[in-house]
Amino acid sequence: MARGPRVRSETGIYHIMLRGINKQNIFEDDEDRLKFLEIISFFKTQCKYELYSYCLMNNHIHLLIREVDDSVSEAIKRIASTYVRWYNKKYERCGHLFQERFKSEPINNEFSLLRVIRYIHQNPLKAGMTKYIMEYKWTSYHEYISKKVIVDIDIILDILSTNRDKAIEIYVDFMDEYNDDVFIDIDTRASISDDEILEHIKSFGVNSISELQQLNRNERNNIIKRLKQLEFVTIRQLARVTGMSKSVIGRL
Repeated sequence: MARGPRVRSETGIYHIMLRGINKQNIFEDDEDRLKFLEIISFFKTQCKYELYSYCLMNNHIHLLIREVDDSVSEAIKRIASTYVRWYNKKYERCGHLFQERFKSEPINNEFSLLRVIRYIHQNPLKAGMTKYIMEYKWTSYHEYISKKVIVDIDIILDILSTNRDKAIEIYVDFMDEYNDDVFIDIDTRASISDDEILEHIKSFGVNSISELQQLNRNERNNIIKRLKQLEFVTIRQLARVTGMSKSVIGRL
């Protein structure tokens, strides 16, 4: 089924996410990340967009952009194609690096604008890559509290307060707030392997999947419930490993 047109933003502001094809890494080292930021900076002049936030993860990127002259789609296309050409040359590879179509969502008011910036900056924190957002190097968080480089911080900070010191203080507090906000993303959680699940099953005194399937219903269900409590395990994965249906596991 063909995808529909992108939802237009009333403000021209979009939260963008680019991800590696098949969720593969798009950054191998800091030189790659620096190059990507250099490309973003270059096309700010070429495409006349404003950049309010960014986060570079290993296999995906978050950007918060306001289109001015060129459309956001044209800007992202030029950013991505330039980086891929450089990346492929560096690593002597060819072919696609990014998923064919990037994800986007419109940001239509100041409240959503501030929340999505916090969401972007907290991405490494929620992915378990750091305990504090200020410790992660590759986000725009630091430009707001120290030195502006490529991010248009003034518009955002002026929303918080006309006094710059006070605005930064409010910004830091807001960025640290716990929240359940949901914006576009990929599943960045850590994972548990099928072999690890099998080892857990054996630790429960069951030596094989066939033995598990032959247990009476209560014994089998109790083991499935214990497996579901394992960190990062999914219903789909349990169904694949145990041979049970997703609906049965889900009801448990």
